[in-house]
Amino acid sequence: MQIKTPKFLISNGDAILKEAVQRLAQPGRRDFLRRSLTLGGLSMLTGCSLMDNQSVDAALTRVSRFNDDVQAWLFDPNRLAPTYPESMITRPFPFNAYYSENEVRHVDADSYRLEVSGWVADRHSWTLPELHAMPQTDQITRHICVEGWSAIGRWGGVPFASFLRRVGADLTAKYVGFMCFDDYYTSIDMPTALHPQTQLTLSYDGQVLPPKYGFPMKLRMPTKLGYKNPKYIKAIFVTNTYPGGYWEDQGYNWFGGS
Repeated sequence: MQIKTPKFLISNGDAILKEAVQRLAQPGRRDFLRRSLTLGGLSMLTGCSLMDNQSVDAALTRVSRFNDDVQAWLFDPNRLAPTYPESMITRPFPFNAYYSENEVRHVDADSYRLEVSGWVADRHSWTLPELHAMPQTDQITRHICVEGWSAIGRWGGVPFASFLRRVGADLTAKYVGFMCFDDYYTSIDMPTALHPQTQLTLSYDGQVLPPKYGFPMKLRMPTKLGYKNPKYIKAIFVTNTYPGGYWEDQGYNWFGGS
């Protein structure tokens, strides 16, 4: 069977290959492409040499969206990520963010309110005592960073599927988005949101979640790469409109499966 090269890649092949070589030197884009498509593969798709910014961006965006679709199709909402014994916990668990540790956000627990909006029936703002009163679960799972390192941690909190059902979220919606106190934002697909290991995390290693790990709350998803796990969450919304994300809007793969 002969595989046909997409016309948009053939028509802009020379431009795409030349510019892609330059863009692969950018660390963020290089790491992203390393996980989605090699330069050699992109060159084969174009059939020639790789030039204009718009052509390259369009090509890479289409490849990324295709990658999203493939990952979503392969994703099994019932398959669990590996779990580990307590003896394998990484101590200390690494700090990771787009800023340094001395810039960690400190959120006041008493005044904290989690805003919920979009396609949900109950839009009341949640306090921390309300969240802590919900049934909690623990998991010892591996955090995998797009930069190539990983670490194992013990996370406790509310199964996100339980929370979504509690607020009457439309579970047929496509996306769940997150806004954070550190100006970070991201979004996930609904099947991942309903995965049994996706968790609104309130504690780490048996203690209240420390500020450097995302107090008052983060989202923990062992089925996703680290940049898909937002910290310092202040708002959650359910939508059918593509919300993007902090790194995703800069070229990272949106699905972000680990």
